Amino acid sequence: MLDTLAAYALPVLIGYGLGSIPFGLLLTRLAGLGDIRAVGSGNIGATNVLRTGHKGLAALTLLLDGLKGTLAVVLGSLAAGAQGAEAGLVAGLAAFLGHIFPVWLGFKGGKGVATYIGVVAALAWPGALVFVGVWLAVAVLLRYSSLAALVASAATPVALLMLGWTNEALAALFMTLFLFWKHSANISRLSKGEEPRIGAKS
Repeated sequence: MLDTLAAYALPVLIGYGLGSIPFGLLLTRLAGLGDIRAVGSGNIGATNVLRTGHKGLAALTLLLDGLKGTLAVVLGSLAAGAQGAEAGLVAGLAAFLGHIFPVWLGFKGGKGVATYIGVVAALAWPGALVFVGVWLAVAVLLRYSSLAALVASAATPVALLMLGWTNEALAALFMTLFLFWKHSANISRLSKGEEPRIGAKS
């Protein structure tokens, strides 16, 4: 039992460490835009960075927040040796939680959408295609980033389960539940017709 826990300790630390890097906050500060937490929704993710009007920074934030999830899975797998596959999954979940609860920001981080995609891309790439495809369809039609993320995250575990990726589907479901929780305010605004659309500036 202790040996098993020890085998997963390093992947968890790697995953959480990578996930907790607040790229949105760092990039906007480096660009001289101040604290992104004082803009729009106060979130550190790509959608809120987009509200500054800097599309390039938003795209870079999205990319880096996704890649840290992917890298966590890869490095977690390599660090665990024989338990590589399971450790990679655990490291990916740790990265997702690190993004949502970064120690550097008082455990107040982003909502995890990009990191979700990055983790799923490394664990089971068809799931990432489903997420991105559903997200794009909803976002283009309705122009609500939050709604697109919610629908896509609900579809992804189902798609993975249907494709036979059982463990990966459970991991995706775990992240989906947290994602819905982090979007509770968005859900409330959507129900009231008050949710800002994609591209709207603060």
